[in-house]
Amino acid sequence: MPVSLILSTCPDADTAQRLARILVEERLAACVSLLPGAVSTYRWQGRVEQATKVQLLAKTPADRRDALMARLAELHPYELPEILAVETAAGLPAYLDWVTAETRTDASPE
Repeated sequence: MPVSLILSTCPDADTAQRLARILVEERLAACVSLLPGAVSTYRWQGRVEQATKVQLLAKTPADRRDALMARLAELHPYELPEILAVETAAGLPAYLDWVTAETRTDASPE
């Protein structure tokens, strides 16, 4: 099954860790990587802004992508959060299988 990579930025590490944990606990993502120190330059409400953020990289099967994006939008503190989905072209088959297995809602707890 194809895997999607969902990208989003958070204002700080605490927010990023909270969102990552919820997405994994709810089996919307198999894994969420946090990349601190991302610097975003963007136009917002007519002004050019720059801010240091934490980049989230969430891995989920394509059939869970929309649910993950909706939940992330619901939880995110920003008025207009960055939420982008990129479908992977390929990957290590065992890893792709793991992503799918870890996001099944019928999976048994460890």
